[in-house]
Amino acid sequence: MKTIIPAVQDAHTARRNGMRPEPRKRPRVVIVGAGFGGLAAARELAHADVDVLVINRTNYHGFWPLLYQVATAGLEPESIAYPARAILRRYRNADFLLAEVGGVDFERRAVLTDVGEVTYDYLVLAAGSTTNFFGNAHVEAHTLGMKDLDEAQRLRNHILACFEHAAAEPDPARRAAMLTFVVVGGGPTGVELAGAFSELIRHVMRKDYPMLDVNQAHVMLVEATDRILATFPESLQHAALQRLERMGVDVRRNVPVADARPGALLFKDGTELAAETVVWAAGVRAAPLAEALGVALGRGARIKIEPTLTLPGRPDVFVIGDMAYLEGYRPGVAYPMVAPVAIQMGEQAARNILARTRRNPLKPFRYFDKGQMATIGRSAAVLDAFGVQMTGWPAWVGWLFVHLMELVGFRNRVLVLLNWAYSYFTYDRGVRLIFGVGAEPVKQRLVTVR
Repeated sequence: MKTIIPAVQDAHTARRNGMRPEPRKRPRVVIVGAGFGGLAAARELAHADVDVLVINRTNYHGFWPLLYQVATAGLEPESIAYPARAILRRYRNADFLLAEVGGVDFERRAVLTDVGEVTYDYLVLAAGSTTNFFGNAHVEAHTLGMKDLDEAQRLRNHILACFEHAAAEPDPARRAAMLTFVVVGGGPTGVELAGAFSELIRHVMRKDYPMLDVNQAHVMLVEATDRILATFPESLQHAALQRLERMGVDVRRNVPVADARPGALLFKDGTELAAETVVWAAGVRAAPLAEALGVALGRGARIKIEPTLTLPGRPDVFVIGDMAYLEGYRPGVAYPMVAPVAIQMGEQAARNILARTRRNPLKPFRYFDKGQMATIGRSAAVLDAFGVQMTGWPAWVGWLFVHLMELVGFRNRVLVLLNWAYSYFTYDRGVRLIFGVGAEPVKQRLVTVR
């Protein structure tokens, strides 16, 4: 028997006010996803004459651009996450539901979740993305991802466990494999993570493990094409490459990965690399929900949409952010899967919903490109914005400022700023703890795979 949740927001609001719930009268907007796009839509709809319900599978909003710093022991997981209810409670017409969305019945206007069905008048799909393993089950099984807090904490546990076991490993070959850290993918995530690995080893692990020859530690960045940071201007690509090489990162271009197995990575040229740590940062695809909807998909399993951000033939359904495939960034090129696009799509979707409630025409999505940036370790970054290209310390300060301001919550900003200041002045990382998600499986794997 199906459970139907027809008026979650109305009931919750009424209870908070000490009143009995009354039948819903205003249009209900259901937003699937509490990421950048989903929250931008909810914020734009705040105080409008609609009821907003945000559904998410976790009870927090995560600031994923700093996820790599959690994985490399620079930040605590809770410093880049903020409770979704704490964000939404400032909006009187918004509420939150913790649930996993498995599909949508478009005919009945119902979102199918693991706690029942949720009806809607307007639907915004903003479920984000997941790691793209390009259909290779071995790569998926034997590499580490970094798309949420659980995966970042698992990666941190794994890295620290590698050093602990390397310190007690008598076999030089096994010890070398434990101290080899490979990042597959030369985009911003891969570049930032490789730089963070190098700094963690040079500045922190060298002092924590004096019994190890840290020079034996090997950080490698593998890219299938001939360039890293492919969306950046060529001069910035070159600057980033030079910086990584000065940091001791082994950057290998034109080296596509063929397969993976426990403790090893296999390349298409037939060579093999023994490595206990392989992080897959070679691409993303839309969340699995996109494939469950039975609609037309574009590259990366993203949902093809109209310029007004609506699903073709479904003017009451909007798709935004990483789930949306809409060409227009450049001729024949879809908008990239980045936070600024998701935020602007969320705002435009909300404005179009309000236009529909007022029987006004919908407006097509227009993206205002604010530029792009990536950090490459301590005091170094590349920035390309508004026609200005910048490298080095000034770009790094700009990167720090932008990311600090984009964090949700004053407490989180203070925690991150204090952690950054501590790391900058002491060359230390304060979160070198093996606990929680994935701690025991890491230990078992390193001990048993010999």
